[in-house]
Amino acid sequence: MKKIVTILSLALFSSAFSQSSIMIVNNYSTTYDFQGNISAHNFAGGCYPYVTSSTPAAITVPANSHTGNGQELAYKNFRDQFTGSLYPTTNWTVQLSPTTSQVRAWNHVSIAPGGVIASNVKWASSQFQMYFAGTSTPEPSFSGLIGESPDLCTGATGYISTPYGDAEWFNITTGNVDYSYLQIY
Repeated sequence: MKKIVTILSLALFSSAFSQSSIMIVNNYSTTYDFQGNISAHNFAGGCYPYVTSSTPAAITVPANSHTGNGQELAYKNFRDQFTGSLYPTTNWTVQLSPTTSQVRAWNHVSIAPGGVIASNVKWASSQFQMYFAGTSTPEPSFSGLIGESPDLCTGATGYISTPYGDAEWFNITTGNVDYSYLQIY
């Protein structure tokens, strides 16, 4: 009986932190393209596993790409984003501790929905730089680390304001799905 209770408890604990979250990036700016990475980590303590997008180049969400015109970045999970997102990530860097990391392809079993890693992380932050739309010219004053705040694992702030634009991160929970939004204005 103790084994059954232990197994059920672990299953419930894992499902509470499973990647039943959706990441949405809305770039409402008409002047700048978003370029950056998106990360997820364990919020239940210890910060690990920690998963960061690691495509050959940063994720780019062009200017004026948002839910209003159907051009938003939307990641349901590490695997399905590759075939279901307008801006897929090919590889993810997985850290199981501060000293170990591995690059995993989007379809690697270790980061699949329901897997150990995906079941113990939720979307957490983005390190980004804004670029003038359609160019490789950065706006040096419009960048930063943004995420769920307060986040002891990343130190990210939930709001960035510059003379060139603003960015905010917030979460909305509906049922047992957590929507993480990064909005750029």
